[in-house]
Amino acid sequence: MDDVTVLAAQESELEWTRFGVEEAWALGTAVRALAVERGSGVAIDIRRPTGMILFRTALAGVTVDQDDWIRRKSAVVFRFDTSSALFAARMAAAGFDPVQGGWLEAREVAVTGGSVPIRVRGAGVVAALTISGLSSEDDHALAVEAIRTVLR
Repeated sequence: MDDVTVLAAQESELEWTRFGVEEAWALGTAVRALAVERGSGVAIDIRRPTGMILFRTALAGVTVDQDDWIRRKSAVVFRFDTSSALFAARMAAAGFDPVQGGWLEAREVAVTGGSVPIRVRGAGVVAALTISGLSSEDDHALAVEAIRTVLR
């Protein structure tokens, strides 16, 4: 299976029945616990498409740059209705760099992994969980692992 197929299948399994402030707290603290356990210096953000922040924390080792990465990664989720990793994989599979091609502005989006949509059955994307501080692949994997943990 290619990255696009794997990421698309993964994303389809991460559907919520509801997602409010309590679920955001449970998810955010689950990500934080995993990151602390592993000694990972990350910034964690859960926000709505409106920009309302539902959860936000940073662990030792993060820099101010993570704020910008979070904003740009989550912009991909809200614009394209998919994880930033899946969007990046689709662009790579097509042989197209949307920033280099002039389609997207680098200051507005980050075409890289680390932001995952919070999709509620019947409602669509209601929020994004975004992690920054590790590699793009590890940011994405940590987000997916935490969502799976909370959804169980």
